[in-house]
Formats: sequence, structure tokens, C-alpha cells
Amino acid sequence: MIKTPHGNRIHIAIYGNRNAGKSSLMNAIIGQEISIVSDVMGTTTDPVTKAMELIPLGPVLFIDTAGLDDIGELGLKRVEKSEKILQRTDFAIYVSDCNDDFSDYDIFTRNFKKFNIPHLHVVNKIDTASENRITEIQELFPKAQLVSAMDFQSILSLKDRLISEIEDKQIDPPIVGDILEYNSNMIMVVPIDSEAPKGRIILPQVQLIRDALDHGIKSYVVRDTELEDALKNIKDVDLVVTDSQAFKKVSEIVPENIALTSFSILYARYKGDLKSFVDGLKILEENRKSLKVLISESCTHNFSHEDIGRVKIPALLQKKYPDCQFDFEFQMGHDFPNNPSPYDMIIHCGSCMLNKKTMITRIDMCEKLGVPITNYGILLAHLTGILDRTVSMFEI
Repeated sequence: MIKTPHGNRIHIAIYGNRNAGKSSLMNAIIGQEISIVSDVMGTTTDPVTKAMELIPLGPVLFIDTAGLDDIGELGLKRVEKSEKILQRTDFAIYVSDCNDDFSDYDIFTRNFKKFNIPHLHVVNKIDTASENRITEIQELFPKAQLVSAMDFQSILSLKDRLISEIEDKQIDPPIVGDILEYNSNMIMVVPIDSEAPKGRIILPQVQLIRDALDHGIKSYVVRDTELEDALKNIKDVDLVVTDSQAFKKVSEIVPENIALTSFSILYARYKGDLKSFVDGLKILEENRKSLKVLISESCTHNFSHEDIGRVKIPALLQKKYPDCQFDFEFQMGHDFPNNPSPYDMIIHCGSCMLNKKTMITRIDMCEKLGVPITNYGILLAHLTGILDRTVSMFEI
């Protein structure tokens, strides 16, 4: 991949009141005029994102948010959007104007604790402050970073501090490298149907290949129609990973002595919580007469008669549980409900387009409200009757 997808970047969100200098600070860090800067309060409306390489940390995504003290009907909607960004924030920067009283800082940073987000307090515009004021701020907030978006050296110091803070807290887990030993053999089954993108393979498949290369695992990519021959030609296959939609066919071909799982199940573990997703299935065995189900997909795309989320999963559920009346709703992208309690169950995609923080936050929200949540791959393995086999290699 030439460009790291947003879902694999560290999300750094910038918060603060209007005219604290959030946009100027982001532009200064990035070195480009990305966000509009103006003396008019409330210039930033919708969140503004910019992907970049923060060397030597790696790929990150900066998110500039609207002022938290915005007012009026539209202003409150902008604040709501800013607060929604908390769900996918890995690290936060809270920007204060050095001339403010800092009262809002203590109020809003409670949200960072709520969502388990580490943060850095940045006091901006120190070029406008007296020496006495700077000393006062340093005494009030000894851990704060004092900067001026107009001063290149202070921005460099901020970058160094930011990199140091994040490096101490970031661990990039493997997808399959901690399951298979060096020099293992893995077959990836990639069916080519109308849902497959023309001329390329999808993100989870690309990332699994890269993870295998990083850990010295030999990977082979075949269609389901060539799987049987591949198993004959390749000696000592340790794992077969399939698209969840081909579970039934693939499970009949792969011998029981060879481990089998899916891309979606690997992602349930890589970006979510495998145990929570398996536990989320229990509600289906309670013989409910009706279930209101939200099917949530992280990417937006056109759908067809073969769409897994909107067509295949609802049909399979109704077939497996004919006595239950299902009421399905669908959401895409970041349109996940702030309050999922109206739903009896949530079925989530593999979340390849989301960062891990987003998925963990969604799981936590559901668990706190007692709403079962599961994953496409886990559910399809259950409906196919092979769940135990496909999760047996994991500790859950």
C-alpha cells in the first residue's frame, strides 16, 4: 500500500474553545494551511482531518474540532460533532488561550478520562503573555506545553513532546504473527464475486499479507474454487483464512486437522474484543419472539443482492431463527448511536476502516448498557455451525 489507511493511523484530536488557536496550531504542526484561520469566532464548523507522517512516530491522523464553547442551535450541533470525535481519539491535545481563565479545561478533560484518552494540555499564544503571566501558568499547570503557533521552535518542541507522549502508550498488535510460528504456511481464500472490488483485493486481505511478511509466514492467496487443489499442492498448511461469506463451502474442504478462521474473526481480535463478540451471540439462544438489531458497517459503499450486511446476514438469521421477528436497522461509517440501548443486539463489521480505539469504545458503550454486540465473522461462523472450530486457536 502506498498510503496508510485512516483505520491504521493514530488519531490525534485537537480540542479547545473558540479562538484558542486550535486551527493555527494544527496548521503549524502539519506545515500546511489545512484549517481555516480567522479572528472570527467559530470558523471551524465540521471536524477537519489531515493524514501525515509524524516522524519518527509514523502515520497519524490529526483532527481539528469546532470550539467547545460554541453557542446557538448550530453551535450546539457543532459541539456535539466534536464530542463524537472522542469515540475514535487515541490521543488528545487540549488547547487553551494563555489569556483565558482555564475553567473549561478541567470541565472538558473529564471526557478524556471517561473515554480513557491520554492527553496533552497545550497553552497557546504565549507570545502575547507577560513574563508574570507565563510564570503563573507554569505554576498552575506544570505539565502543560507552552507554545506560540507563530514560533517555529516552540512548535518543534511541541512535536517532540507529542511523539514522546504517544510512543509511551502505543502498541501495534499483530494480526496473525503471534498465532503462527516463523516459516508457517497460511492459505488465504478470497472469493471473487460481485462484491469484490475490480482489479484489487480489500484492505484486510492486504494487511494480513503484510503481517505475514513481517513475521516470516508464507502466505498463499487462492479463490475458493482453487482451494482444494492448493491444499494438495502445499505441504503442512497451518492455517486457512477465508472470507466469512464462503465459510460453509471452505469448512467442508479444509480437513479438521488444519486450523480455520476468517478475516473478520482475525479483525474481531485485532481491532476489537473477541470474547465480547462471542458472548454477544447468547441472546440468539434465548428464544426471543422479536429482536431489534442494528447492523453497523464501518465503510460506505453501494450495495447489491450479494451484500453481506444488508442482505445475507438478515436472510441467514431469519432462516436460522424462523420463530423470531427481526427488525433490522443499518448504519455506516461513524454514524454509530451515542446511546445503543434501544437495540436488542448490534452486529458490527470487521471494522477494517476504523481505528482500534473506535471499536473498543463502541464495545464498552454496549457493555455498560447491557447491549450484546457481535461481529460479522463470529456470527457467520455461528450460523454455519463452525464457531468452535474457527475460534479454537484463540484464548477467550
